[in-house]
Amino acid sequence: MNIESKTYYPKLKDIQKAAITLKEVVAVTPLFPNHTCSVEYEANILLKREDLQQVRSYKIRGAYNKINSLSKQELSNGIVCASAGNHAQGVALACSKKKIYGTIFMPAPTPKQKVEQVKMFGGEFVDIQLSGDTFDDAYNAAKYVSDSLGKTFVHPFNDKKIIEGQGTVGLEIIDQFEKFIDYVFVPVGGGGLASGLSSVFKIMSPGTKVIGVEPEGAPSMKTAIGKGKNIKLPSIDKFVDGAAVQQVGDLTYEICKKNLADMITVPEGKVCQTILDMYNKDAIVVEPAGALTLAALDQYRDKIKGKNVVCLISGSNNDITRTAEIKERALLFKGLKHYFIIRFPQRAGALKEFVMDVLGENDDITFFEYSKKTNRENGPAVVGVELEKIEDLNPLIERMKKRNFYGEYLNDKPNLFEFLI
Repeated sequence: MNIESKTYYPKLKDIQKAAITLKEVVAVTPLFPNHTCSVEYEANILLKREDLQQVRSYKIRGAYNKINSLSKQELSNGIVCASAGNHAQGVALACSKKKIYGTIFMPAPTPKQKVEQVKMFGGEFVDIQLSGDTFDDAYNAAKYVSDSLGKTFVHPFNDKKIIEGQGTVGLEIIDQFEKFIDYVFVPVGGGGLASGLSSVFKIMSPGTKVIGVEPEGAPSMKTAIGKGKNIKLPSIDKFVDGAAVQQVGDLTYEICKKNLADMITVPEGKVCQTILDMYNKDAIVVEPAGALTLAALDQYRDKIKGKNVVCLISGSNNDITRTAEIKERALLFKGLKHYFIIRFPQRAGALKEFVMDVLGENDDITFFEYSKKTNRENGPAVVGVELEKIEDLNPLIERMKKRNFYGEYLNDKPNLFEFLI
């Protein structure tokens, strides 16, 4: 991804120019105090609601700023981009408004909701191609088309104009809050948003600590900064699709390495629990990447107490079909969902004994798969149990062992466990 000179750092005047370009296209999203989190962390927690953009993420800022900067020659053959969803929507809307044609490559597992949104925003001006399993697969396909057909490639993060467009979020935050901001938590995928925003704060509020947050299963920026070079991860967990890339940009790596006060990761299960909490407590619907910053606050609980803290909510493009998986991952993270191989004696009444004498009063069977295939003394079943509290686990296992039902615990066996969630 060596697209630009590694010595580039955004200038304030260029980000301010981008803000003027975006004035008629991008909403100035609200900066809301969040009572729930403020009480929880004994701090003044404010949410920058980029999920309330027309395309329901901040990505329109960089996409439109880049496309608006292109010359007639660069637009003559059309444009092409790669995206896990949100950049695609920004590009699609920009194509529609500028009346130019674009080809958008998205990973095949992209939630259907995001694909449909791209179609809606782009209309007749975009052609969607689903390619590969990850962003990087889609990226390689898009680059091939760009190089072979002479189309202009609009990178989702490793581009000066993209970074400057995303940086306008920082200008708005500083303009919207008159007091000093102690911390800003920003999600990191490829690093475009973190690069632009942190550059604004580096110039206009150098005392503010900007903290980058990645999913634990895709720690591209944290790994690069830790190792001192921009390496490509061999594999990633794609669940937090809006922030899951195997390699960050050369530009964004250099900027984030210089500007970020810290780069941390959050377990995917914690992200899922945060999604559910935001919906249940504040009626805010976010996608996994949009929950990253709030999910990170636990790690800074002591440091942010009594401080002014901004969490950037990056997007709300979540597919309702993912709800079951989000709940499952949240329960697993909290230690309330457990899977076992149970060895049932092959006799009448065995299941009744398990339910009545082994399960606790508040334990709930949520998964059960058993088929009698042999005449062996014991027959295995896969059983999922949801607990009321984590302290109930060890007593449950003790009762299983005491009555000879216990076979194996599956939560810590990834090769078997992946078939269940």
